[in-house]
Amino acid sequence: MKISKTAILLLASCLTAPAFAQDSLPRTSAETAEDESAAIIVTGSRIKQDPTKSALPLQVITTDDLTREGINSPEQLISFLSTNGNGADNLASNADVTSGAQRGTNGLSAANLRGQGAASTLVLLNGRRVAAHGLTGSAVDVNQIPIAALERVEILKDGASAIYGTDAIGGVINFITKTNFQGLALNAFTDVTEAGGGNIYRLSATGGYGDLDEDGFNIMGAVSRSISQSLNGSERSFVNGNQPNRGLSVDTRGTPIATAFPTAANSLFAPTGSLLSGVTLLEAGATVPATGGINILDLPGGAGCASMDGGMAYDEQLWAVASARFACAWDTGRAAVLQQPLNTLTYYGRATVKTGDHQFYAEISGSDADSSKRFSNNQYSGNNSTLPLYYPLNPTTAGTYNDVYNKLVAVFPQIAANYGKPISYRWRCSACGVREYETNTKTLRFGLGAEGPLWDGWDYRAGGSYARSESSSLLGTGYHYRGTFSSAAAATASGVPGAVSGGIDPRAPTAPGATRPGIVGLLNSGILNPFSLTQSADALAGLDAISAEGVTLYGGKYEVTQFDGSISGSLFDLPGGTVQVALGVDYRRETYGFDGSPAAVTGTPDIFNVAFDNINALTPKNRTVKAAYAEVLVPVFDAFEVTGAVRLDDYSGFGTTINPKVSAKFRPFDWLMFRGSYNTGFRVPAFNQIFNGVTQSPNPGNTLVDPTTCATGTVSLLPGCAAITPETLSGGNLNLGPETSKQHSVGVVLQPSSRFSASLDYWSISVDDTIGALTLRQLLDNISFFPDRVTRTSNIITLIDLRADNIGSRRTEGLEVALRGGLDAFGGVLNAGLDGTYLLKKREKFLPSTPFGPSLIGRFTFAGDLGLKWKHSAFVSFTNDDFTFNFSQIYRDGYTNQALPGIANGSVVRPDFNPKVKAYMIYNTSVSVDVLDQFRLTAGVRNLFDKDPPFAITYDSNTGAGSSWEPRVADPRGRSFTLSVEAKF
Repeated sequence: MKISKTAILLLASCLTAPAFAQDSLPRTSAETAEDESAAIIVTGSRIKQDPTKSALPLQVITTDDLTREGINSPEQLISFLSTNGNGADNLASNADVTSGAQRGTNGLSAANLRGQGAASTLVLLNGRRVAAHGLTGSAVDVNQIPIAALERVEILKDGASAIYGTDAIGGVINFITKTNFQGLALNAFTDVTEAGGGNIYRLSATGGYGDLDEDGFNIMGAVSRSISQSLNGSERSFVNGNQPNRGLSVDTRGTPIATAFPTAANSLFAPTGSLLSGVTLLEAGATVPATGGINILDLPGGAGCASMDGGMAYDEQLWAVASARFACAWDTGRAAVLQQPLNTLTYYGRATVKTGDHQFYAEISGSDADSSKRFSNNQYSGNNSTLPLYYPLNPTTAGTYNDVYNKLVAVFPQIAANYGKPISYRWRCSACGVREYETNTKTLRFGLGAEGPLWDGWDYRAGGSYARSESSSLLGTGYHYRGTFSSAAAATASGVPGAVSGGIDPRAPTAPGATRPGIVGLLNSGILNPFSLTQSADALAGLDAISAEGVTLYGGKYEVTQFDGSISGSLFDLPGGTVQVALGVDYRRETYGFDGSPAAVTGTPDIFNVAFDNINALTPKNRTVKAAYAEVLVPVFDAFEVTGAVRLDDYSGFGTTINPKVSAKFRPFDWLMFRGSYNTGFRVPAFNQIFNGVTQSPNPGNTLVDPTTCATGTVSLLPGCAAITPETLSGGNLNLGPETSKQHSVGVVLQPSSRFSASLDYWSISVDDTIGALTLRQLLDNISFFPDRVTRTSNIITLIDLRADNIGSRRTEGLEVALRGGLDAFGGVLNAGLDGTYLLKKREKFLPSTPFGPSLIGRFTFAGDLGLKWKHSAFVSFTNDDFTFNFSQIYRDGYTNQALPGIANGSVVRPDFNPKVKAYMIYNTSVSVDVLDQFRLTAGVRNLFDKDPPFAITYDSNTGAGSSWEPRVADPRGRSFTLSVEAKF
């Protein structure tokens, strides 16, 4: 483990603690004289107790903490937490090309406590559930939370299945709003980057009237508008896929200047073949034919691949494709957004009435968010069947055709006999614009509740809520009608007489000047020129005519209705105090539906390369959960307390499950406490994991081999090590069962004085029958255990089944440290702190009969949670009556880098290749000043020293996504300047 010098200094000075969090550490006896008014309901329990004396590892974050750190959204808060995992859960990590379950994460940011996944982290608003995101139906979008109305955030770093529901395996995040706010508060916040792009703005207002204690009522409301502007890959120099000396190059031969290929004949567009077909493409002295693509820029005497923006020479050594030595590649990462543009309106209203000791409330909250997911321009890979693309020789094209021909024939004179035949190619359509999904998500939640005393020593709490999240995605730029049938099935379903795979689709629009429909017709007419970086006015008009912009992509809606009631109170006295108990019942009904697109149903023309997911269209499905639970707190003697809880849940379709939890604390001295817990969990599959249809997808990559024939596991010229490109099946499984978990923790808390404390907790989570889907690489790495999921044609792997299943087990263990301290100095209070997580174990296996795989700690993975060995946040602050200074550090440990095939198989050595990604460490600072009694100004700098994300090879040949940095770890915005102005009246 490598810890930064700053953190070491903080530890040495014993002034260390969570960066802005307060753990629920015990106070000394002098500070905690018996005070019943201190007892409240804390996250993780239904029994009223003093939160400062709780045995639960509870982290409390206030809005002042958020302001000091320049945190403007729940997503930024989640990514700041050291206990949160490193999954593709933020708007940077899921903005590029994604596959499988990630495909519907448009605009979604999720929490992932202890790396157990978004579906295993329970997100609450005032102790009750909110609806999962309308597209995925499995994870809550944290950005729907009304941040302007928040009073604090409580993070339970422990399982809570026995209290809140069986899916609270990784932990609980409870966003708690103000309840008795009076007056008016206005806030304006800006976060502007120095390098440009990715600016963030927020305006909010909160108003309230009435004092609960004096007037018997309170009415409050809050509204906030947040705008996150787009940050493009081309706006940051560290996004660079062309770093061959460091072992990184991009595996795509679809470039803005087309790459020619020797495609065979097509009866419609090239009945006698193409320019490069039917001949042996060997230049002088060569032994391997140049069948992997030829780009005129990369030929001897050519302008060079770098002459086009984002272009690079295809690195046939790194990718072990000798036949592509004259190809160019293009940096796809520069076309993706690093920060998705997001425009969010959130609102919250609450009315509370107090009658005697009883309170009754009604609340409503909601959000309206628009996001744009943008990624690389469409690549058109011509073939002689389903996508016949041939650049013809005609009066419009003669100049370009002859120029391309002359450059090719100078190196490959054998093609002279083919002069006049059309040129087949692969092309990246820069004129088409980047691909874009525009998503609108609306949420609504309202609830009613009541609480108060029943009889002496007993209280009740009851309420209900309804919440929904509804999303709809449209196609933005970059998509066009195809003009041919993509498959035999599509041709048959069209109802067009004589339709065949690859044949003309007359339903598609035809561009002006073209004789055949769609993008295929426009390209094969020669009006749209794939060998030029500039296009004519006619070509641009043609693209507009066949554009699919505005077409509905898909939509979904998730609803949850909940009713709950509980009573709690005292039973009898023991030497250590009064035994307390809580009893409760829950009822929950969840509904999820997923809509396809009218543009993808029978009778409508195909749009090229759109993941409509109509196969996953789902009429609303319902699930009910009935539960009863009990909790008892037993103070065995003065220093020792045990809390036990048990919950019975009845899931429609999955039966009943009983999950217990036992926690204990032992406090032999005021300054020392030991704590521990044990609990179990039970998580049922999401609706789409069960009911999704089966989708067969192509694999454009060039890095996979058959592990049963290739011992090295990487593409090479060795026998059996040729690249394979199997198609994959993805989708749901009606036979999916629940996953089960067991977890335990033990910890120690030290508090030598009121301002100094330290806690260390060991935790372990064991999950069996894990719900999910293997990635393509995972299945190939474990191919001997899944023979029934692999299809071979002529002894070559052509199809792999990646549908969801209960795929094995996961074991995760770690340490969490929270240290803090403070002292009076310079007329104020000096505080410092550190909050860290150290992973001890992270392993998976994919069948009960298989062994656990190698450790995943510090090891690069393409999907899922990236297991960093050590993470921490640290700070030093100084505060007096009207001034606060804050200086903080964020540290994320390094890990093993990905190696492309040439380096992985040992055939290539690159001098600057770094086998390990460096640690990511940045500093933030802020100053807050109170002006008069009404105004507070906070100015700050995030990423003070303008540290770029460390170089990391994240490019994935099989999806075309990724680049030279890791969005699951680092913030791409660079140095930015924050300013918050708050006025209170």
